[in-house]
Amino acid sequence: MKEGTFWKKETETPPSLEEKRLTFIEHLEELRHRIIKSFIFFLIAAIFIYSRAPLLLSYFTKPAGTLIFISPTEAFIANLGITVIFGLLLSSPFIIYQSWRFISSALKEKEKKYAGIFGFFSFVLFLAGCAFGYFLLFPVGLKFLLGFATETIIPMLTVSKYIAFLGMFTLVFGLVFQLPLIILFLTKIGVVSPVMLSRRRREMIVGLFIIAALLTPPDVVTQVCLALPLLILYEVSILLSRCVYKPLP
Repeated sequence: MKEGTFWKKETETPPSLEEKRLTFIEHLEELRHRIIKSFIFFLIAAIFIYSRAPLLLSYFTKPAGTLIFISPTEAFIANLGITVIFGLLLSSPFIIYQSWRFISSALKEKEKKYAGIFGFFSFVLFLAGCAFGYFLLFPVGLKFLLGFATETIIPMLTVSKYIAFLGMFTLVFGLVFQLPLIILFLTKIGVVSPVMLSRRRREMIVGLFIIAALLTPPDVVTQVCLALPLLILYEVSILLSRCVYKPLP
């Protein structure tokens, strides 16, 4: 053993309990500051959105036509919901940045690289999924559901129920578009392989249709509208898995 190495090991002392406690408190203090900054930025974005909430509400309710509200506070709550949703969306880059600054201090350089790449593509896929669900599939699903109206069954949608349905519909698509990244991550850590994903294709098709049935209203059209993109994403995930898979030696 080298003399310098032995001397270093002998003289180094582990951090004391008080030092660890101070470090923990410093991290909590940093977390508190970043949460406060994120909340202030969200409030600024929400105030900006609130004045435009009626215009946004008018735009997003066009597919349904005229809506009603059956309680004095329902229209106000709908405008407030639009404000919160788009306030979060507008402030999300700043919130993500603050979260990243807090988390990255505990990561190694290689981990920072992978986390940054995965985080960026996760956000992009989420926005793409929401846009895909709203612009392409939501009008089809809504038209199908309203098609059950008759002369004696007249649709009278309340604004709160409509906004809740629209929000859940787009959120589901934003989440399911994370499937390629999830499978890519599972491949990197060795949980799945391209061969296994290909062999289990039939079981996955059944499973994805079951997931679509659980996440959508009880009608065939919206279930198929969700299941088909899931199947396409699964096939894309297999291709990505083949690109990053490294067999064990």
